[in-house]
Amino acid sequence: MFILPQKDSGTPTTSPGSVSTQGLHSNHGDGLEREGSGKPDQKPLKLYGVGDPTAMFSSDSPYLSSRGSIIKWFWDSAEEGYRTYHMDEYEDENPSGIINLGTSENKLCFDLLSRRVSPGAPLGGIPSCKGLSSLGFLGTLAPESLLLASASVRSSALLSPVCPQLSQSDMLRVEPSLLQYPDWRGHLFLREEVARFLSFYCRSPAPLKPENVVVLNGCASLFSALATVLCEVGEAFLIPAPYYGAITQHVYLYGNVRLVCVYLDSEVTGLETRPFQLTVEKLEMALEGANSEGVKVKGLILINPQNPLGDVYSPGELQEYLKFAKRHELHVMVDEVYMLSVFEESVGYHSVLSLERLPDPQRTHVMWATSKDFGMSGLRFGTLYTENQDVATAVSSLCRYHGLSGLVQYQMAQLLRDRDWINQVYLPENHARLKAAHTYVSEELRALGIPFVSRGAGFFIWVDLRKYLPAATFEEEKLLWRRFLDNKVLLSFGQAFECKEPGWFRLVFSDKTHRLRLGMQRVRRVLEGKSQEPRGPHR
Repeated sequence: MFILPQKDSGTPTTSPGSVSTQGLHSNHGDGLEREGSGKPDQKPLKLYGVGDPTAMFSSDSPYLSSRGSIIKWFWDSAEEGYRTYHMDEYEDENPSGIINLGTSENKLCFDLLSRRVSPGAPLGGIPSCKGLSSLGFLGTLAPESLLLASASVRSSALLSPVCPQLSQSDMLRVEPSLLQYPDWRGHLFLREEVARFLSFYCRSPAPLKPENVVVLNGCASLFSALATVLCEVGEAFLIPAPYYGAITQHVYLYGNVRLVCVYLDSEVTGLETRPFQLTVEKLEMALEGANSEGVKVKGLILINPQNPLGDVYSPGELQEYLKFAKRHELHVMVDEVYMLSVFEESVGYHSVLSLERLPDPQRTHVMWATSKDFGMSGLRFGTLYTENQDVATAVSSLCRYHGLSGLVQYQMAQLLRDRDWINQVYLPENHARLKAAHTYVSEELRALGIPFVSRGAGFFIWVDLRKYLPAATFEEEKLLWRRFLDNKVLLSFGQAFECKEPGWFRLVFSDKTHRLRLGMQRVRRVLEGKSQEPRGPHR
């Protein structure tokens, strides 16, 4: 993942080295679970950072334009671990290959999805306790959780008039209109279905309108398109950090838009605070700092649930952030791609579209996709909801380059309208499997005495490995990451998410049991000092 160079900025008066964690322990990691304080020699954090993605640009090609050279350089400098993984993937035929606990994909429900989307496949096999056991997580769920999860799926499937008839022939349809150029916003039948889907699952106070929906091939394209139509070259968005680092490329490669990081730290300052908490005060300081450097900020990016923290914003927090943006006439891009992947029932998720009144609806733009919640990252389906018709039209024009085929649009409409299958089969089982996998990894981390942040949403745990760094530097963090990779397990290191405290890693748990168990064994081997040492730069 690309690491974004930053300009120097102010520092806070407190250091993250003295993390207070008393009273923060809970069953599902609601806060920072840790065995002791952080490194005493950590440097104070910066309050904000103005990104300059090409500050380290050093390559050139006689065959490419300057823009082309920069785009190629992004590719060359990013995703080293991901490319290494694809050259040596773990498979039954390659048991010594790399286990990928670094890429945020849900690999737990392919069986459910294949039965729903594969033509001609019978439904069959409604999961039960035995089915969950076959996934390998039976021992990690409390008996009452297993009983509720499996019983709810089986009983609702029997009651549903739709489930017994899921022959999947409804996913195949070829009509002339599906093979012709569509409305670039997306076929009307799909936009109507998306509006109904979001109205229901976002719990909007009033039905959402299909004319406010635009369909593209994934959220990466949405970030790119919105950055291009909302900002002039060189302008910027605020974004709380740590954040999903690929957004740097999404907003820069086409739009030449920068990111101003609003740095969050792990320090807990009171009983009402939590690690890496975003506040309006931090937003104000970052905005003021960017303005003082002559950087024009046009918007704010929020990810809810947050990646990599798994944090979930409350309705009150969302209102505060939106009111801040309105005061400064900033657009707000809200990425809700994990909204149906909140598997801990005690965590109340609220979409920004559920708010009774948006402070500035013309500058609030919401995105969602099937890549995470439905485990379809390779299908490339994303959607934008905005009441601003100028923005919708401008983004729609870019759909010429980021659109979906008519056949995929039809399949997506069929999937999204199957509310019985989603509510009674897929979501309960998906949440049960996510919770079981999360419980297993959490218990493994606790057994190792490793602190972590996790709030029961998303596919990942934000893990504190600072005590394993000989010195609190990003160089040491990268060396530890390489040791993991040399021992055939891929994690994501914190600097790739613009975390300013060296030693944090994102660990993805949404994988099948045999890979997850083997991956955690390899993690343990590295951390217990029984690992293979790095042998130099990776291929």
